[in-house]
Amino acid sequence: MKPENFIEAYQAALGTQKWSNVAPLISDFACVTFSNGTVHLGKDNVQIAFEINFDSIKNERYVIENVKWLKKEDDYAVYIFEFNWRGILDGKSVSGNGVGTSTIIKEKQTWKLLTEHLGKR
Repeated sequence: MKPENFIEAYQAALGTQKWSNVAPLISDFACVTFSNGTVHLGKDNVQIAFEINFDSIKNERYVIENVKWLKKEDDYAVYIFEFNWRGILDGKSVSGNGVGTSTIIKEKQTWKLLTEHLGKR
């Protein structure tokens, strides 16, 4: 799998809103920072945060676009991107967008998310 394929797989896994599909793409050492500033350190904490989002936002559609690669090596890659999402929260249509920076690493020949920092535009 190439780093570009990781992004496609990650976006598709998030779209299922099932942690079991996302989990294989997340490093045990992951750190995810949401655009509201909350930091989730370690795969277990990332799981909790993602599952809360999956349970709260119904029919979420999350799109990663305008990816720019800062560095691609054999065992790690860093990219910046824009994201957009929309879904149903408490019965109301909601949406958001922002920018992100991610680092992925190769663990046992599989690309996994090490860091993801999401911010507002």
